[in-house]
Amino acid sequence: MGFNNWARYMDALNETLFVETTDAMLAKGLLQAGYNRINLDDCWSPRERLANGSMTWDTDKFPQGLPWLASYIKSKGFIPGIYTDAGTLSCAGYPGAYGYEEIDIKDFANWGFEFVKLDGCNMPTGTEAEYREVYGKWHEILSELETPMVFSESAPAYFAEAANLTNWYKVMSWVPEFGQLARHSRDTLVWNSTLYWPDITGWDSILFNYGQEVRLGRFQRPGYFNDPDFLNVDHFDYTIHERRSHFALWASFSAPLILSTDILSLTDEEVKYLTNPDIIAIDQDPLVQQASLVSQSADWDVLTKSLHNGDRLLTVLNKGSATADLTVPWSHIGLTTGTRHTPSKLSVKDLWTGRSQTVDLMRSKGFTARSVPPHGTAIFRISNPAPGSSVQTVPTGLIFNTYSLSCLTDSSSRGGLITWANCTTSDSQIWRARDDGTFSSLADEKRCLVEKDGKIQSGECNKRAKWDYFLSGVLVNCDSKQCLTEVQDLGAFATSDVCGYMTNEQVVALPVGVTINS
Repeated sequence: MGFNNWARYMDALNETLFVETTDAMLAKGLLQAGYNRINLDDCWSPRERLANGSMTWDTDKFPQGLPWLASYIKSKGFIPGIYTDAGTLSCAGYPGAYGYEEIDIKDFANWGFEFVKLDGCNMPTGTEAEYREVYGKWHEILSELETPMVFSESAPAYFAEAANLTNWYKVMSWVPEFGQLARHSRDTLVWNSTLYWPDITGWDSILFNYGQEVRLGRFQRPGYFNDPDFLNVDHFDYTIHERRSHFALWASFSAPLILSTDILSLTDEEVKYLTNPDIIAIDQDPLVQQASLVSQSADWDVLTKSLHNGDRLLTVLNKGSATADLTVPWSHIGLTTGTRHTPSKLSVKDLWTGRSQTVDLMRSKGFTARSVPPHGTAIFRISNPAPGSSVQTVPTGLIFNTYSLSCLTDSSSRGGLITWANCTTSDSQIWRARDDGTFSSLADEKRCLVEKDGKIQSGECNKRAKWDYFLSGVLVNCDSKQCLTEVQDLGAFATSDVCGYMTNEQVVALPVGVTINS
């Protein structure tokens, strides 16, 4: 949690900006709320290195120097961070760190910085193997520092949006080994975005990065966070509902909350939602689960995850153009009514208003998010009111191909065969994952997902119905050792095939909470 200048100011950074931002974050209560990092981005240096190979700061922008600025930031209770690039030049054309890694890390540490963002522009060859080698080198050198330095990796962003996503998945598989967070896709819109992306809106930008994030939940774990980029709070193209959604969705993901905005001009309303303690607690939950999709349609997305104390999160995103209600069945949230593990009554807290209500599971079909504004997000914390008790849940949600975004569908009308289809809110696309490795759709919980002779179907819950999920994204049948597969030229039917390595046809996302094998 903290601040970065890039999305708001780009190359217009200087000492005054960071001093005033530091003071304003303290005065507005942002530090007290948890925003404790203040990070410089690109363009802080001259265009050339010193004769001895070291970097230095632009004295016109930082007349008292970066060591002084880092000390000032620390004196106010914050942690300072800095930017560099893994390649020969930074993204804005300033000196990169390629070949100077040890010198730069030593200088950054001596100047007092405890966070480094390593961008990925201008690599000599641009191959996945080269990125792994260079980022691995940074990890090795950083690991030798006496004072730990948080390592933010931008490598995955340079492999996103490809026609073949294998290298993107490969990079995502190794960044958790090297650092603590990784940018996985595009920048959020910068302030003067019409010069760079004239054809998309601010809301398009949020939904794009959100759409990338939901594909990658399997990689997040304690000590490593997927980073969908900055909260550009004061971007001119956002409504207040979109700004609040940006914050609530990122918090639901347990994503980094890095503000890139004019802190001095934040309104009281903006500060209030950005410092909401209940939503920040979701973001900072020690379990660090990334909320996953329960259902998705043209107008609504529903996400859930579990929290470290056994509570359950429910997040409801209205993508439509009108204020509306949505009722989410208890089964979609992962609850099973009528079992000895699930209480008959639950406490549901609206994290925007702070108001709680007690609901009776046996007397209602689900929970209704009321009056969710267009492009707004409702967010609730579900608790067992009994002291010391948790809400017993089962991982529940969509199984979807992370390339095509097609959802696995229990198509009883097609002879029990399983198909791939556009995502909806249908029970036939919402899967319950049991501890024994079996999966059943909510359309028919007595039958399981099975593999037989290369076909995927709904059938008896026997040895053919057990599956293992791997960090690579493949879902492997324990009996046949074949992988769940979507082949475009075979129509909509789901099949199984020999397991490839992170292929477009076989990488799938599952509900959060499913056991992930390395």
